[in-house]
Amino acid sequence: MPSLIERLQHRWNAFRGRDRPTQNVDYGAGYSVRPDRYRPYVRNERSLINAVTNRIAIDVSSIEMLHVRLDQNGRYIETIDSPLNNAMTLEANTDQTGRALFLDGVQSMCDEGCIAVVPVDTDTNPETGAFDVYTLRIGKIVQWYPQHVRIRAYNEIRGRQEEFVIAKHAVAIVENPLYSIMNEPNSIFQRLIRKMALLDAIDEQTSSGKLDLVIQLPYTVRSEAKQQYAEKRRAEIEKQLTNSKYGIAYIDATEHITQLNRPIENNLLSQIEYLTNTMYSQLGITPEILNGTADEKTMLNYYNRIIEPILSTFADEFKRKFLSKKARSLGQSIMFIRDPFKLVPVSSIADIADKFTRNEILSSNEIRGLIGFKPADDPEADKLRNSNLNHNENEKFPDVQARNDENQNGTDLSE
Repeated sequence: MPSLIERLQHRWNAFRGRDRPTQNVDYGAGYSVRPDRYRPYVRNERSLINAVTNRIAIDVSSIEMLHVRLDQNGRYIETIDSPLNNAMTLEANTDQTGRALFLDGVQSMCDEGCIAVVPVDTDTNPETGAFDVYTLRIGKIVQWYPQHVRIRAYNEIRGRQEEFVIAKHAVAIVENPLYSIMNEPNSIFQRLIRKMALLDAIDEQTSSGKLDLVIQLPYTVRSEAKQQYAEKRRAEIEKQLTNSKYGIAYIDATEHITQLNRPIENNLLSQIEYLTNTMYSQLGITPEILNGTADEKTMLNYYNRIIEPILSTFADEFKRKFLSKKARSLGQSIMFIRDPFKLVPVSSIADIADKFTRNEILSSNEIRGLIGFKPADDPEADKLRNSNLNHNENEKFPDVQARNDENQNGTDLSE
C-alpha cells in the first residue's frame, strides 16, 4: 500500500490544474452530439418498428460472443484470452464496449438489411493473410464490388465518417436473417411503416389548427368582381378571428358557415392493426415480450426464432473472417452461450439446483456462481458428486485407504 507522501505526490484532480492556456491544443473535430452513434431512418424512428428492433438488439447484445477453444467433438473447453475476445466482450473501440458494439450492429442491421463489422486495428494487413483483431467498428456498405466493398464508418482519429474500400475476405459482412420480413421493399415491415406514415400525416393535418370553414355568401360569385368581393369578405373574417382574444367573429344574417374539420372515415387504422398482428406472427414475437410479461415458453420461442438466428449469423461470419484456417483446425471458434437461468424465478432455483447437483451436472460452487454467491472455500464444493448419498470410508479418508493398501502389500507401518 503506498505511503501518504506517495499518494500526495501522485494525487490528481480533474478540475484542478486547468488554468493553463489551451488555445494551441488541438483536440480534433468537435460535435454537440455523439458522431458515431447509430441513427435510424426518419421513417422508422417514430414508428413501432423502432421499438421492436431496439428490443431485439438489447436481447442480442445481452448474450456474450466469445473466442473459445473446442475439443475434437466440438464441445466447449475454455475461453481464449485474445485481442478478438477482448474486443467482443470488453472494449470494441474507443467509444464502445463489446455489448454496445453488438447493440449498434443489430439496430443497424435491422434498419439497413446488411452491415459490415470492420476490423479497424490489426497486427498485420488483413487483406494479405491471417491477422489479430484489436478493435471493431460497425460500418455501412454503400457500394458492392465483385471482391471488395465500399464502407462508410466512423474514423475515431479524425472524428468523422469516412468511406474506404476493403476486400470482402477481410471484413465481416452480416446480413439480416429476417431480411425478407423486415427489409424487402414490399415486406410486412415496410408496408407497416408506410401505413403509419400516412396515419401520422393525417394526425398532423387534423391537429394543425386550421378551422376548415366554408362561407356561403348570399350572392353568386361567378363574375370576377363578385370573386374579389368574396376574397375581401374572407380576409375580413380571418382578421376578426386573428385579432380577437377568444377567436370570435361576426357575419351577416344572410351568410352561412359550414365547418369541415371533421376527419373523413377510412379503414387506415384497421389496416395498421392487421399489419401489426401479421408482423408479430411472422417474427414470432408478441406484445407480452415487448412489455415484459411473457412467460417462459413464449420467451423460449422468441429466443429460438429471432435471437438465435441473429447471433448465429454474427458468430459464423466472425469465425469465417477473423479466424484463419489454421486456427480453426486447432479447435478455435466463435460461439455464444446463453444463460438458461435468467428467466427462472427464484421459487424454482432450489429445485433446479438440487437436480443439477444430485445428477452430478454442476458442482455446488458452480450453482453458487449462477445465483450470485461467492464460491465456498470447502474443496468438496468444487467436485461433481451427489451429496445426498453416503460415500464410503475410503472416499472420506484417503489416508486410511493408503494404509490398508500398505498392509495388504506386507509393509510394516511401525517402521
